[in-house]
Amino acid sequence: MTGARTPAQVLAESRRRDSRTKRQRVLTVVERMIAQGEPVTFAAVARTAGVSNWLVYADGVREHIENARTQQSTCPVQERQSGGTTSTVSLRTDLELARAEIQALRAERDRLKTALQRNLGQQLDQFATKDLVTRIDELTRHNQELSAQLQQARQDSHAVQRRLQEAEDDLAAARTSLRRMISRREPQQ
Repeated sequence: MTGARTPAQVLAESRRRDSRTKRQRVLTVVERMIAQGEPVTFAAVARTAGVSNWLVYADGVREHIENARTQQSTCPVQERQSGGTTSTVSLRTDLELARAEIQALRAERDRLKTALQRNLGQQLDQFATKDLVTRIDELTRHNQELSAQLQQARQDSHAVQRRLQEAEDDLAAARTSLRRMISRREPQQ
């Protein structure tokens, strides 16, 4: 079978090769994540491997990820027995620090929001009423001009449509007349 391959065969082989490459990349990522102690999730594997979420749930790939997750779920028990996990006190301290940081960020957000509101208020106060009235008049005039242009365009469109209909009617009449002339000339031949 050394004959020439069809484009469909070439495409199918290319897709199979691409699929094998992506699947191997996913398996490599799973092994690396386990080795580095990173949590293995379907989304994390897909993102890290640069593949679609569909592929990580496909048969032949899903099983490897599920095995890795099962393997990681037994690790905390082993770490607790060896003293490798963080203590409850440490976790509480981290939680308190995070809460304090969130509170500080909220205070900063509120302060920036108030400053922005003040700044916008000052900018609005700087616009004189006369400037606003002038701008409104300009916009009204522009709106009227555009309305007039729209009305004119509609009228032009209707006129063109009428002319087109007339031309189509003339063309249909000419075709009918031509058919009659041709049918009259055929018996003479």
